[in-house]
Amino acid sequence: MYYSDEIIEEVRSRNDIVDVVGQYVHLQKKGSNYFGLCPFHNEKSGSFSVSAHKQMFYCFGCGAGGNVITFLMKYDNLTFQEAVKELAERAGIKLPEQDDSPAAKAARDKKQILYDINKEAAKYYYYQLRGKTGQKGMEYFRSRKLTDETMQHFGLGYANITSDDLTKHLKKLGYTDGQIIEAGLASHDDKMGTHDKFWNRVMFPIQDASQKVIGFGGRVMGDGKPKYLNSPETPIFDKSRNLFGLNYAKNSRAGYMIICEGYMDVIAMHQAGFNMAVASLGTAFTTGQAMILKRYTDEVILSYDSDEAGTKAALRGIGILKEAGLKGKVLDLRPYKDPDEFIKNEGREAFEERIKNAENTFFFEVRVLQSQHDMSDPQSKTEFHRKLAMKLCEFEEALERENYIEAVAARYNIAVDDLRRLVSSVASQGGLVRKVERPKSGIQQKRTPEDGAKKNQRLLLTWLTDEPQLFPKVTRWITPEDFSDDLYRNVAKELFQGMESGNFSPAAILDRFTDEDEHRQVAEMFNTNLIEIETREQRKKAFRDIIYGVKAAGYDRLKKELKPDDPDFLTKTIQGKKELEKLSHADIMPDD
Repeated sequence: MYYSDEIIEEVRSRNDIVDVVGQYVHLQKKGSNYFGLCPFHNEKSGSFSVSAHKQMFYCFGCGAGGNVITFLMKYDNLTFQEAVKELAERAGIKLPEQDDSPAAKAARDKKQILYDINKEAAKYYYYQLRGKTGQKGMEYFRSRKLTDETMQHFGLGYANITSDDLTKHLKKLGYTDGQIIEAGLASHDDKMGTHDKFWNRVMFPIQDASQKVIGFGGRVMGDGKPKYLNSPETPIFDKSRNLFGLNYAKNSRAGYMIICEGYMDVIAMHQAGFNMAVASLGTAFTTGQAMILKRYTDEVILSYDSDEAGTKAALRGIGILKEAGLKGKVLDLRPYKDPDEFIKNEGREAFEERIKNAENTFFFEVRVLQSQHDMSDPQSKTEFHRKLAMKLCEFEEALERENYIEAVAARYNIAVDDLRRLVSSVASQGGLVRKVERPKSGIQQKRTPEDGAKKNQRLLLTWLTDEPQLFPKVTRWITPEDFSDDLYRNVAKELFQGMESGNFSPAAILDRFTDEDEHRQVAEMFNTNLIEIETREQRKKAFRDIIYGVKAAGYDRLKKELKPDDPDFLTKTIQGKKELEKLSHADIMPDD
């Protein structure tokens, strides 16, 4: 569906980016912008910035950036048209009727084909499990005490031991090799041709929150490797942004969600009546998954295996929940390994009791910390107490910190005044001091002269969008032609024209650039800031240096593009050099 620029602008302007992003990311205002943890990569410090003034987001860590439409496209894996439609509905805007021309329909249905292929595959696996060839798979599920109703509820299936059954079936339905491969259900090589990705495995269909099958998990029958195999990432399947069982758990009214490790844990819990259980998809729990959970609840109980690996996963999960602004607890499954094993041995009521007594995440961390110290040795015990005091320093609110000091003192038989003094001592050494650092990407790259020139241009474009009143001072020296390459010049032209007419919008400019890499670069152009400008003198010097840097880069480009036999070669070269000399002696003031 084609939407006019006017419609797109109305949809964008009626959806404040801070409000929209705030539904998915926990944002805190710092200065004129809002910051939070980037939903597009795992991080511990908030490098994800949202600007109400520019109506843009930008991550200083991974470089993701864009406007409110781009955010929804990237976050929910939507097409441009799908994102516009969702935002229009949110703002109560009626969109034009859908374009049903063959070309428009073909483009719109490209993702739908992948959904359809996965749906047909799920049906095929489902019937294979219940046929003669699926006996091995059925025996496995029976051994795990699953009922027919549960197997039907989750659409469980079986992939035959032959390696091309599904591919043949889907091709009979009219799908091409390329489409089947793109859906993540087949591979191709010279020896075997196009062949099934899954075979000799019990199959777990993975559905998104709207009940569409987007991928599969498969457990091998026997001793084959890998034990569990998941669909590869496809245009409709992003492992880090989906959760197994969420399509059912989202409707739970428990008031909390339980996240565990495997498909069978989720299925066993749902069968026992705990329909709030979900699992990550063959990957570690991610910030993106935490933010998905936040749409449905504000409390998450971690239910990982009780072995060392499970403990590490729980500790990591606690950090992710904190970063996402979610309350967390940890389920103690000892002496059993996982929820499935616990329920089989102890039953539903005992498991429900464990949920009621789920451990506060702070005390879980402290219990793990204590297990790493010999409490019979005075030196080791003292070291544990000091680390305990350091953890108590993490509570920024005085009242909350005091409540935990009293609770910890009672639990570990420490005199409360002694613990309070130890916490104060640690705090005085920096335990309560949170150093605020500028977000970093963590990636160090060699800088070239061209990189420096482009950085000056990005700094200038960002400065202009932050302080448009500087535009007349900039245009006294700089034109769009001074920018170094086509992309930068095109952005500068758009911005300068908008500022001349008094109607500029960085978010609107972004929509002119649909290529993903260009879109990212343009977002960066409006989100490049100088690290430290504290005094008026520093501001003046930075402004002058940036103006000169942009002009010098433009002059260098001009010299490279002009040929000696060009009739204007000498004139333009001399003129450019004079302008640079004049600029080098000019007193350029951003504030006067």
